[in-house]
Formats: sequence, C-alpha cells, structure tokens
Amino acid sequence: MKKLFLVVLVLLGLFALAACGNRGGEVTRIGATAMPHMVILEQIAPILEEQGFSIELVEFDDFQTPNIALNDGDIDINFFQHRPFLNGFNAANNTDLIPVFGVHFEPLRVYAGRLNSLENLPNGASIAIPEDATNQARALQLLESIGLISLYPGLGLTATVTTGIAENPHNLDIQTMTAQVLPRILPDVDFAVVNGNVALQGNIIDLYVGGASENPQYPTGDEFGNLGNRFTNFVVVRNGEQNEPVVAALIEAINSPPIRDFINAQYQGSVVPMMILP
Repeated sequence: MKKLFLVVLVLLGLFALAACGNRGGEVTRIGATAMPHMVILEQIAPILEEQGFSIELVEFDDFQTPNIALNDGDIDINFFQHRPFLNGFNAANNTDLIPVFGVHFEPLRVYAGRLNSLENLPNGASIAIPEDATNQARALQLLESIGLISLYPGLGLTATVTTGIAENPHNLDIQTMTAQVLPRILPDVDFAVVNGNVALQGNIIDLYVGGASENPQYPTGDEFGNLGNRFTNFVVVRNGEQNEPVVAALIEAINSPPIRDFINAQYQGSVVPMMILP
C-alpha cells in the first residue's frame, strides 16, 4: 500500500508539473499562411513555450480555410489577413471573428524587369500590375505617388486601368494580370508592381526599385484612414477570447524588439512591422 501510495503521489506530481508547463494541458493551435506569417510565428513560438504555453502551428495554403477552422474551433488563433478581408468573411458567413492586433504591412513595390531604373523612362514602357480590384487600385496609386501617372480625384480604391487614369505622360503600357504570376513575367516587361508576400514567394526582393514603395500613411479616404491601417495583417480570434493569457503573450512577443528586428532584417522592407490595435 505504501508503494502504491508513493507511485500515486509521483504520478500526481508529474501531472501537476505538466499542467503547469502547458497552462492546464491545453495546446494553443495558431493557423497561418506560409510567408511571411508562418515564418514570423516560428520565431515567436519558442518565446511562448518558454512562458509555459504549448503551441502548435498549422499552415494553410488558401485564404478561406483559416477563418473556417478558427470559427469551427479547429484552431484557436489565426494570422494572415487584413481587416477588410475579415469584415467581408464575417459578413458573408455570419461569423464573429475579432481582430486583436495588427502585426505587419506588406507594401506593393515596383520591381525591375528589363529596366532597372525609373529615371529617363522610355515612352511606352510596360508595367505589369495585379488585376484584382483592390491591388490594381493600390498599384495605380503607387504609380501616381512616384509621379508616373495621374488618377482622377476621388476614386481611391475603386480606380482601374480603364477608368482611373487621367494623365499618362509616358504612355505607359500598364498590363493587369494575376498577382501570383508577376514575379515570373518580369523578364517580359520593363517593371512590375508586386505585393510584398508575392515578391517574397517569388524571390525577387533584390529587384526592388529603390523609392518605389507604398507608404503606409497614404490616405485611403475611408474609415481606416490610411493604407497601413487598412491593409495591416492582424492576429484574429473568436469573439470572447480576446483576453486569453496566450493572446496577451502572443501580442507582447510579436511586438518585442527582437521580433521586429527579425522582420526588418529578414524582409528588407517588403514586410513592415506595425503596431495597431483595432
């Protein structure tokens, strides 16, 4: 009986230690898309585990499943989307997912193709830009901000190649195509305007044309105020779980100087650390 009693005590002690180490034995599952989100989380997970949280990272390769999985309880947190996308998902699916912290902004930038400088731009130079509505408008705004074109006032994020360009002094041949193919077609155009994550996946960040990048403070004329507020990627949870200890620890880790320094060093401006509360 004494031996049995000692065994039970040892087992109870081990269980208590395990429970203490992983905050009650629960594993927090954090879902994200690959780059840069999962890479950033891989830097953060050890920090959370040192604080006693058990973390499992779950990678997704599309933009719908992470929200479905979060709403269904298959994961506890996700990190891949900006607030307009989340708002659209909630409205379309009658869900109540909540953004808790804005982590980073992925600016559109101009990348070199057959030409590597925007100075002395030849007449009729070709520039490929994303074809989807939001990023097409952002690309046109970027081209306007660096003085290549002028847009009709008031269009904001509704501007398109066919309806938004008021002046095109260089007669630029602006071609729209699927965002993901832009890195691959650089040898066939003079320049391309590419999203930060697509540029990373396409391994073209060294082709960035200096000075030709979106400014997060560029006004959007909507409730978000500027590009940074509108398009920063957020950590998202189910409503009611905003104040969970692991969420607070995740936010603190993301905003720590080592993680911000990692993002700056790793992505060289194609991913910009932010610190935005909703």
